[in-house]
Amino acid sequence: MGAMPEPTRRRRLLVLAICCMSLLIVSIDNTILNVALPSMQRDLDATTSGLQWTIDAYTLVLASLLMLAGSTADRIGRKRVFMTGLVLFTAGSVLCSLAPDLTSLVVFRMVQAVGGSMLNPVAMSIITNTFTDPRERARAIGVWGAVVGISMAAGPLAGGLLVESVGWRSIFWVNLPVGLAALLLTLRYVPESRAPRARRPDPLGQVLVIALFGSLTYAIIEAPDAGPGSVLPYAAIAVVALAGLLAYEPRRAEPLIDLRFFRSAPFSGATVIAVCAFASLGGFLFLSTLYLQNVRGLSALHAGLWMLPMAVPTFLCAPLSGRLVAGRGPMLPLLIAGGAMTASGALFAAFEAETSDVTLFLGYVLFGVGFGFVNAPITNTAVSGMPRAQAGVAAAVASTSRQLGQTLGVAVIGAVLAAGVGSSAYRDTFVAAARPGWWILTACGLAVLLLGAVTTGRWARGTADRAARHLAAPEVGASETARAGG
Repeated sequence: MGAMPEPTRRRRLLVLAICCMSLLIVSIDNTILNVALPSMQRDLDATTSGLQWTIDAYTLVLASLLMLAGSTADRIGRKRVFMTGLVLFTAGSVLCSLAPDLTSLVVFRMVQAVGGSMLNPVAMSIITNTFTDPRERARAIGVWGAVVGISMAAGPLAGGLLVESVGWRSIFWVNLPVGLAALLLTLRYVPESRAPRARRPDPLGQVLVIALFGSLTYAIIEAPDAGPGSVLPYAAIAVVALAGLLAYEPRRAEPLIDLRFFRSAPFSGATVIAVCAFASLGGFLFLSTLYLQNVRGLSALHAGLWMLPMAVPTFLCAPLSGRLVAGRGPMLPLLIAGGAMTASGALFAAFEAETSDVTLFLGYVLFGVGFGFVNAPITNTAVSGMPRAQAGVAAAVASTSRQLGQTLGVAVIGAVLAAGVGSSAYRDTFVAAARPGWWILTACGLAVLLLGAVTTGRWARGTADRAARHLAAPEVGASETARAGG
């Protein structure tokens, strides 16, 4: 076969739609699951930490494997890895629907996550290589962000309907038709692509990442039940793994995590913003779902309807954010996002917004606006300043930051809630027990606001230009520097 011609606009939009289908099933899986948590808790006799693991087992594996999946796709073919991910994710969904107990469900969620790790960063790499014009790419990323809004709207509603009418197991069936359709369309329409020169595997780096993420999450989730002394060894493992990554990765010519990326202030800012924003999302959904169903006593469907004031603004604001990034850069969307998320968290933390329908509605709307504006500038900043050959790895780091943020959000907020509630009934202590968690989410929103202001100006762009020149340097020179320990 000869070289593939430049795809037409219609073909590019079709590729975008197929990639968005993969994002839809990965995103909807989390939002639809949140509505089913109370039903799962009753059916599987799960504790608060057990509920945390149904979410975090998935996001933890996803975060651990995203960079490996991105580099593997660059090496053996993006289409091939993308299709493998669709098969694994769909099969994992079937297994989850058949899980006989909580342990099995957590294991099958991990199977899902192995497939999911092959979808989003690979899809983003396909989009980056399909939409080569910066403005067109920013708009495409805005559409990509809007899909998260769709999942936030459709997930709770679909989940509520399914839980009420069929049962919680049916929430995993939603992935089957979308996954199979995406698989067939990818086979037919998505062209195969690889990086010009494949990156070598980094098995030690991968093991250190898994050890870091896994031990840190375990220590946070289990601390309220097991006690700080029992989880201290896991915290120590996390510290050692982090030190190992910082010492080992710069010495490799082709590391799993290229620390030179972080010389760019916009890239570093986007990474931390992603962690903070998605920690807010994970914690927000976790607290909201348990409050609406276990404290207010709403059905799964009515709890899903209460998520609409958050989901609709996310859906509407995401493409607007993409257009703002394309026309004016990332600063304004990040300032809007940080301001709205901070205001939302403060409403709950300082004014107990959940105790009044009006303030609860306003808090959800503000969070939806903030989250809608934050996604496009994160992704665009992560990939736009990098050489084309590094786009897949940079997108994988951004995706990893999102999943790590969501993992930590559920772990930390769940641990704070479990410590506050103790053995008491949710109805009696929830609002007071949740208040420290809401203050944490307020701090996350404030971090988005401040970093959005600091890492998007002229000085920050200068650091990005210097980092890009280093990354574009000949690989031979980089190898010699790595061997010399530079």
